[in-house]
Amino acid sequence: MTLSGMMLPADDALITLPSAADKRLMLFSGRANPDLAEAIGQRLGTGLSPVTLKTFSNGEVYCRFEESIRGADVYLIQPMCANAETGISANDALVELLVMIDAAVGASAHRVIAVTPWYGYSRQDKKSAPREPISARLVARMLESAGADRVLTMDLHAGQIQGMFQVPVDHMTALMLLSQYFIDLQLGKKLVVVAPDAGRVKLNKKFADLLGADLAILDKERPAQQVAEIGYVIGDVEGKTALIVDDIIDTAGTLCAGADAVLRAGAESVYAASTHPVFSGRAYENLATAPFEQIVVTDTIPLRPGAPDNVRVVSCAKLLADSIRMIFTGCSVSEVFGGQNQVF
Repeated sequence: MTLSGMMLPADDALITLPSAADKRLMLFSGRANPDLAEAIGQRLGTGLSPVTLKTFSNGEVYCRFEESIRGADVYLIQPMCANAETGISANDALVELLVMIDAAVGASAHRVIAVTPWYGYSRQDKKSAPREPISARLVARMLESAGADRVLTMDLHAGQIQGMFQVPVDHMTALMLLSQYFIDLQLGKKLVVVAPDAGRVKLNKKFADLLGADLAILDKERPAQQVAEIGYVIGDVEGKTALIVDDIIDTAGTLCAGADAVLRAGAESVYAASTHPVFSGRAYENLATAPFEQIVVTDTIPLRPGAPDNVRVVSCAKLLADSIRMIFTGCSVSEVFGGQNQVF
C-alpha cells in the first residue's frame, strides 16, 4: 500500500505526527543580560537551556547549543549592550546574537526569535549629515540575514525602525511599568511630565495622561553628537513636581541639563524615568551630582557597578515573558497592553 508513492509500514498504520500542542519553547541567554534572561525563564516556568558562549583570545565569539533544538521555537535573549561582569562590549553582544541565530538555524530550529529589548544603533536611524550610514537599518539586515524569523524589542528610539525589517517586529513598551511606579509613589496632584525635546512629546503626552498630570516641553538643541543644550521650558512647572521622561539615558548630559532648567523655572522637585539605562561615559558622576529625587529605569540593560543611590530599577521580565508566551501560543501580543503599545 502506498501513499503519494511512499511505502507505509508493514502494519499499514499511519505515523502520528506531533500536534501544535507538542511544540517546544526553548529559551537561551547571551552574555549581555543573563539576569534578565533568568528572570524571564522563571516567569515562563521553562528556565534557560544550556549554551556555551565564549570569546577566543583573538576576540572572535563562539556559540554552541548543548542540547538538540530541532523543531523547537528558540528565543534568544540578548540586548545589544555591554556587560562589565561578563566582559563583553555592545558590538560583542551584537555579533554574539548573530552567531546564536546562525547556530540555531543550522541546528534546524523551527523558528528563531531574537529577543533584544535594547536595540543597538537605534539612534542612527537616519542620515543627519552627508555620507553617514543608517546603522539601525544595517543591524536589521544583519539579523534577517543571520536567519531571525521574528524580533521582540522594547521602546525603539524611533518607531520607523520597525519598517526596516522584512520579518515581524513585536514592539513592547515600558510605559505602563514606569507609569505604575509613579502612581504608586503618590506624588500628589501638582505633577507635570516634562518631555526632553519635541520628538518625545507624543510619548510624554501618553505618560502624562496615565498619571493625570500636566505636560511641559524642554527646548533642546544638539550642537554636536552626545552634547545637549537646554534653552528654556515650554509650559508651567512653577511650584510643581517635574518628571522628565525619555527612552534612553546615555551620558545623562541632557537629563541633568533638563533638571537644572525645570528647577530654574520654579519646579519644587524633579524625578526622571527612562526605559534604557545605557549610562555610558560620565553618566554616574553626572547623576550623582544632579538634583533628582529618583531616576527610575528598567533592566533592559544591566547596570554596571557603582550606580548612584537615587537610581531605581523596575524589572521588565514579566512583560517580556508575557510577550514570549503570546508569540509562542499564537495569541495577540498587543493584548499584553490592552492594545495600547503603539507609543509613537
